[in-house]
Amino acid sequence: MSKRKKFIITSLILSLGFIGVQLLDNVFRFWAIGILGLFATGLFTWSLFEGLGKNATLLTLLLPAMFTWGVGIFWFLLPANVFARIPVVVFYGAGIYVLCLTMNILTVAAIRTIALLRAARGVGFVLTLITSFLVYDAILSLKTSILLTGGGVALLSFPLFLQGLWSTSLEPKLDRQIVISGLIYSLVMGEAAIGLYFWPVTVVVGSLFLTVTVYMLLGLGQAKIEGRLFPGTVRDYFFVGILVFIGMFFATRWGA
Repeated sequence: MSKRKKFIITSLILSLGFIGVQLLDNVFRFWAIGILGLFATGLFTWSLFEGLGKNATLLTLLLPAMFTWGVGIFWFLLPANVFARIPVVVFYGAGIYVLCLTMNILTVAAIRTIALLRAARGVGFVLTLITSFLVYDAILSLKTSILLTGGGVALLSFPLFLQGLWSTSLEPKLDRQIVISGLIYSLVMGEAAIGLYFWPVTVVVGSLFLTVTVYMLLGLGQAKIEGRLFPGTVRDYFFVGILVFIGMFFATRWGA
């Protein structure tokens, strides 16, 4: 069976599974979404089996699971009508297919040079940001304690940074510096989430701010690995961050 057929089958099965989860009672949906994320890992292992090895290429299995969990939990926040939810199913199915193509290119590029690598990295970067927004939106929506919020953001940020940084180096052996950078960036994300706890922003605005923080940290980290961390690059990323911070300031409802 060709890889493209495997990718289509993977997208269809996960999309049907995503729909099936919504038919369950609310008490079972959360656990079903968790299982669906693990199932996504299994299907991606099957789809990408030829390019996977007992090495860092296994990091390509992280994003599909987290994307599934992010979209699944985000589903709970939507209005209970078909017009709001059908587009999410279509978005999820399309996202899974694009993830299949992207992760396939990365696993192949870890073995040999491939022309589509730069495009795959760009798409992977965007999908990482989308997944980050969905995950952070879910965490902030829980409105739990400050420690759980900060800890949850830091914990779930680590695999996102890990796979994002590795996709730039594509070394079979996971570099120690990538792990350290991922831990530091995740700690920064946790601290940013704690800071938002004292800032009267909406869940969407807070999630957007955290996502832009990922954009800055991951973008600068990738630039460093590629050897293009120039002053202009740093300035551009921080300029975006400052603009978002100013926008968040004016979007905040101050006062009682």
